[in-house]
Amino acid sequence: MDMTSDNGAAGETSTLVLTNARIVLADEILHGTVVAENGRIVSVDVGRTATDAIDLGGDYLVPGLVDIHTDHFEKHVYPRAHVRWDFMRAALAHDAQIIGGGVTTVFDSLCVGATTDNPERAQILAPMIDALERAQAGGMLRSEHLIHLRCEITDPETPALTAANIDRPIVRVVSVMEHLPGIRQSRDLDAYVSRAVKSTGESHDLVREKIKVLLAEKSHIGETVRPKVVELARSRGLPLLSHDDTDIEHVDLAADEGVAISEFPCTMEAAREARARAMLIVAGAPNILRGGSQSGNIAVRDLLNEKLVDILASDYVPRSLLDAAFMIAADPALDYDLPAALRMVTKTPAEAAGLGDRGEIAAGRRADLLHVGLHDGHPFLKAVWRQGVRVA
Repeated sequence: MDMTSDNGAAGETSTLVLTNARIVLADEILHGTVVAENGRIVSVDVGRTATDAIDLGGDYLVPGLVDIHTDHFEKHVYPRAHVRWDFMRAALAHDAQIIGGGVTTVFDSLCVGATTDNPERAQILAPMIDALERAQAGGMLRSEHLIHLRCEITDPETPALTAANIDRPIVRVVSVMEHLPGIRQSRDLDAYVSRAVKSTGESHDLVREKIKVLLAEKSHIGETVRPKVVELARSRGLPLLSHDDTDIEHVDLAADEGVAISEFPCTMEAAREARARAMLIVAGAPNILRGGSQSGNIAVRDLLNEKLVDILASDYVPRSLLDAAFMIAADPALDYDLPAALRMVTKTPAEAAGLGDRGEIAAGRRADLLHVGLHDGHPFLKAVWRQGVRVA
């Protein structure tokens, strides 16, 4: 079917009717029918209809997921450490995994700058964005892809790289991050050294000497780089996130800069301060599925127990959002029903990113919808619609 802007060809009405579904709304679940026209939901009704409807057999109908942070695209660009894949083919492979996880809107988190001397990061940034733009314009992608610029403040090239790409229409979110060992995410220096020894095969002494040199060269750079990145985002009205807040001072710095979202806080103290400063809090879905942080930081379960999570992001496993939402809702020790758990991966991230047209099954919202079955506690996708068109 030929489609225009929102999903209908000129003079034509495209209708989608889904019935006999457990419809997960923002605050409740009802058994009923959803009708969409030209890519938008027009009604949500209790009960079944027999007229030109797709019968979901009593399965769940949930909003398409919104992932505010995944760095998964780069893994397809470098499928092995020293193998760079074609950017367009990498984008298509990445998209297949994104839509396969039920994510209908994804913020591809692309690294701007690097902690260590790594020219590849600067070289691949623009081509990765180019590939996504071309593929999206050509109707090749099934999820809608937007860009989250992850700006490494310890690289003096970061402001220039940010300025060169921030005005692309596909760029919608900016975060500031600092990945030096002994700071923020890697505050436990002994644990960082142990991981580095395992991954590189180098001795403990050599790793520690490299860290010493790195900190001497890089630790002061953020003082000038971070304000420049923050100003670039603020001047364009883009949502700002602060990455890996660990100390109360990290949160206060971000809040004073106008940052509204604390992303992946590493400690309970940082998360509590973020809540006190009225910031939204993003946590990693893989953390809740694994039962803890892969870096040895705060467990998301502990944050959930204190109601210190607003948004879940997939980070490095696209499928994790769907699994985490259903796992959280099924856990009697956590005080979240399914609508509340799903809000963390649909409505709240959409609104935080300025996308008020999606993330909820309600009249007027985009018909981004997932048909989800459940077997032995595992949710699985049976169908995906984006703007009323089936894409998986």
